Amino acid sequence: MARYVGMISGTSMDAIDAAVVDFGVKPLRVIAASATPWDPKLKARVAAAIDRAAGVALDEIGELDVEIGRAFARAALRLLERERIGAAQVAAIGSHGQTLRHRPDLSAPFSWQIGDPNVLTEMTGINVVADFRRRDVAAGGQGAPLLPVFHDQVFRSDDEDRVIANLGGIANITILSRGTTVTGFDTGPANRLLDAWIGAHQGQDFDADGRWAATGTVDETLLAALLDEPYLRQAPPKSTGRELFNMNWLEGKLGLSERRPNDVQATLQQYTAATIADAVRRYAPGAAIYVCGGGAHNAGLLASLAGLIAPSRVASTAELGIDPDFVEAIAFAWFAKRTLEGLTSSAGCVTGARGARILGGVYRNA
Repeated sequence: MARYVGMISGTSMDAIDAAVVDFGVKPLRVIAASATPWDPKLKARVAAAIDRAAGVALDEIGELDVEIGRAFARAALRLLERERIGAAQVAAIGSHGQTLRHRPDLSAPFSWQIGDPNVLTEMTGINVVADFRRRDVAAGGQGAPLLPVFHDQVFRSDDEDRVIANLGGIANITILSRGTTVTGFDTGPANRLLDAWIGAHQGQDFDADGRWAATGTVDETLLAALLDEPYLRQAPPKSTGRELFNMNWLEGKLGLSERRPNDVQATLQQYTAATIADAVRRYAPGAAIYVCGGGAHNAGLLASLAGLIAPSRVASTAELGIDPDFVEAIAFAWFAKRTLEGLTSSAGCVTGARGARILGGVYRNA
């Protein structure tokens, strides 16, 4: 059976993304995809658990695990019903779940995604593959980013060096240079700080096309303070998340100086562009950049990136045949397929693990 469903909710928690993928066609065919909005109350509870981790009760985490599993199941069932695809026609669902905590830097490192796969398989009647990151962490890796191995399969070119920039809550890049092995790492924040700042000051979930940022002016002093972040100077392999890049971190950089909120937004947008551009110049100079994730729709951010990386080209993965909104969901369908086939889907050269591993646990509908 060649049909798989991939599912993920990223750091920004924009939606539960799902894609039905047919791997019987080379390299693949996306049958259908959907982005299911979060229930606002559930989203707020998850965000509170992530951002105020020290005060979260164990019962709350346990309930969230089940409720997120239910939400993923409902999203999958709606998509399959819409496309008139029965459970028996799907080999497995590859579910990333929702990252609750990512701490590969601790003495007992871990990466924790919730969204109970037992609930998901019970509600859908479909095999589920989940918990993709922890095997890599157990093997000494960062557990992130995982997508470079998939990017290598579908986006590598014999004609040009490429960088795939995934602009979710956190930005990560995959380097696909001709004649070299794939590599990649998290460059820093993409939408995470932009979304948090506009949410606090405008009550909006995100800055559509960077329009609010366009009303402000980049504060060079603040930009320098943001760039003075030790994580940016670390050599790969490396990964990060909202455990570091959050509002507390930003408030520390802002200090007591008074700044117009829209100037801060403009500066955060430039910061995202600058950190990505610096990483590309350092590790893949001259490569063409193809963007995916929610940030692929932020015209202001892409213009800032293009200005910093010129003459290298900035384009969407749509030019390479895959919708930028669903690259991650498609990838987790591919990961599920690899797991069921007993094949590895990680790379130590990306995450720093001791070698490639078969990722994910299998939850069978039986």
